[in-house]
Amino acid sequence: MTTRRRTPAPPREDLLAAAMEMIAERGLEKLTMAALGREVGMSSGHLLYYFHSKDELLLQTLEWSEGRLGAERGRLLTRVSATVRERIEAYVDLYVPDGHRDPHWTLWLEVWNRSQNADDDARDRQAAIEGAWHRDLVALLAEGVSRGEFRAVDPDRFAARLRALLDGFSIHVAIGLRGTDRGQILSHVREFLDESLGRPGLADA
Repeated sequence: MTTRRRTPAPPREDLLAAAMEMIAERGLEKLTMAALGREVGMSSGHLLYYFHSKDELLLQTLEWSEGRLGAERGRLLTRVSATVRERIEAYVDLYVPDGHRDPHWTLWLEVWNRSQNADDDARDRQAAIEGAWHRDLVALLAEGVSRGEFRAVDPDRFAARLRALLDGFSIHVAIGLRGTDRGQILSHVREFLDESLGRPGLADA
């Protein structure tokens, strides 16, 4: 009697990478359990065993993507040769979408849209994503104030306002709103930072 060999399932990270690649190449609307299963050689039922629902697949894919962004953010923000202002501009550059239908932002918008019906665990995980970005920005602002690079601002309050500004601008870029593009947004943010914190390299007089 011949026994059939089972094809081993891809590691979870490979599944999440494949999901992100499908979003980048084909758009979020093409990411279904069946389509992802065909991409990785698994049945949609097997994928449901891993993720339980499409909402969970999307949230885990966002967490995986955020983990990669977090590692890049940590590398950029700990450069000892850069001023705090230069590191904040690197933070902003990483935050703002690359352009219309940026895959990470497309996924982020979909997860947050679905969060209206999310359970407490999913909401906590979404809050953890936002919290990581916020804490890094607060730390940068506090460092800039302590070094005299910035005016004396409340780092936590300023970070909340700056991120709200970045979110609004980023949504415009991600959805392809006419009259906005990444270059314009970055210019607006630089001007806001100049006006709010003081021009680069100048302490508050």
